[in-house]
Amino acid sequence: MDEINLSEIKSPADIRKMSLPELTKLAAEMRSALLEKLSAHGGHIGPNLGMVEAIIALHYVFDTPQDKVVFDVSHQTYPHKMLTGRMDAFTDPAKYDEVTGYTNPSESPYDLYSLGHTSSAVALAAGIAKARDLQGGKENVIAVIGDGSLSGGVAFEGLDYGATLGTNFIVVVNDNQMSIAENHGGIYADLRLLRHSNGTAEPNLFRAMGYGYRYVNYGNDLKSLIEMFRSVKDIDHPVVVHINTMKGMGLPAAEANKEEFHYGGPFDLKTGTPLHEDNPKDETEDYSDVFAKGMLRRMKENDKVVTITAATPGVLGFDPARRKEAGKQFIDVGIAEQSAVDVASGLAKGGMRPVVGFVSSFLQRAYDQFSQDIALNKQPATFVVFYGTMFGMNDETHLGFFDISLLSNIPNLLYLAPTCKEEFDSMLDWAVRQNELAVVIRTPGAIANANPAIELLDDYSTPKYDIVRQGENVALIGAGSMFAFMEHAADNLSSQGVNVTLINPRNLSTLDSAALDTLKDYKVVVTAEDGIVDGGYGQKVASYLGEAPVKVVNLGLPKQFLNRYDYSELQEKCGLTPEQIADIVLDALK
Repeated sequence: MDEINLSEIKSPADIRKMSLPELTKLAAEMRSALLEKLSAHGGHIGPNLGMVEAIIALHYVFDTPQDKVVFDVSHQTYPHKMLTGRMDAFTDPAKYDEVTGYTNPSESPYDLYSLGHTSSAVALAAGIAKARDLQGGKENVIAVIGDGSLSGGVAFEGLDYGATLGTNFIVVVNDNQMSIAENHGGIYADLRLLRHSNGTAEPNLFRAMGYGYRYVNYGNDLKSLIEMFRSVKDIDHPVVVHINTMKGMGLPAAEANKEEFHYGGPFDLKTGTPLHEDNPKDETEDYSDVFAKGMLRRMKENDKVVTITAATPGVLGFDPARRKEAGKQFIDVGIAEQSAVDVASGLAKGGMRPVVGFVSSFLQRAYDQFSQDIALNKQPATFVVFYGTMFGMNDETHLGFFDISLLSNIPNLLYLAPTCKEEFDSMLDWAVRQNELAVVIRTPGAIANANPAIELLDDYSTPKYDIVRQGENVALIGAGSMFAFMEHAADNLSSQGVNVTLINPRNLSTLDSAALDTLKDYKVVVTAEDGIVDGGYGQKVASYLGEAPVKVVNLGLPKQFLNRYDYSELQEKCGLTPEQIADIVLDALK
């Protein structure tokens, strides 16, 4: 058989003319191209390798984009992009960065949403199907969702509503027996029974909800997939197609270690070994390590302390060995951020000391639970925020810098911003000890820099700013990760004969009015935060000092969905380099 020329595939129409042997060859060549790119560039490895055949079959059978496909979370959509006009971004190294890692309507009419958070595809697709029905349309509507995403509450809500449509509505459940790490939740026993019985077991969650049900035991077999999708095309009622796939298929290291290869950087294609380590462990620590080591110590010292994650244990530094060491005191609720917050509230109510670790971009999914079930009810749970920074993930679906404005304005919720690992550890120790407040602690970036000279408190419940340097006329207030830039700006100004007051505020939700009162006669106060300015910490300071003659400058990020931005360019655009901060002060003094 002739080689398949991937560059000639511009749309799904080009594969609908192929025979099954040609499609099989196409799958092999697409997987090879994916491996070449992933090994050189990094990205979501296991999810994409496991879905090559299923996505080929979807586009082969269904008349996309007239038939509508909504991919949950988008972790598995590289093969979809390859077949929908973006092949060069996976075969030409010079074009690797021309597409995002997620579905994106600005790239293609085949992409219906920008999606990077889980569990929403079924509800979104149900809405599309209802719109079709109300307008007399006939196209197929398909939601593609992974088994890991089924633990999210909105997935159940979408399934619950979708079952009532009474018309064409197809849910493809990609079951690879994994979330980011292992799955957690009662639904997975049901899926396991269905796999082991070739789809015949009862009870069957999907049938119980009102869906027709079909099962494909080998979800990486093109012939089986094509036959199954043909059997449900144009169906007149809601149906679930449950496919059993291999996460990481085609890369032995990824098949053997599915958690490690869910997402990763460049690696050796033969061995799977990472090509480089960003910060070797013998030189630096990151906050994941600091957190995990500290929590293991606290859990051993106090059996009431528990650590909770919503399916991102690696972010918290809890690899399989540490999870085993923690035992029952480590809780993974699955991809269910709302449940993580409420389970923590219930544990606190029951006399335990829960500590929940969150990726900043994901905590917004549980805003109502933070407000109602934690803050309103004054439950003393502790939450640690990772990647809450402009220097973290920069896809528009994973931005982590909205958390300050979101959480610091909730009553009864104390938001703390340490500047170094000693302060982080001190705040976490206090938060776990105390029994009065809900506390959120924001890790200051990724690398855990030390500052042995920092002033630590025994009690962080009331605002008490750390006046690191005492100057006159000028004050620089740097929150969390921004403190280091303010410190460099203060050094810059000092070299020019301007002695400034340098402040670490520690607390982003409550102002130290006594400290701010001493600044009312200053000429300029500059605040800087690693978050959006609107509704952020700096505006609280500006509001408090509003009637004083002092000029207040708030530095931070714009209220925008930024996408794949350059970190240095954004920092400079926002005036957050030490040199720019110094210039702002000098201009104000003129």
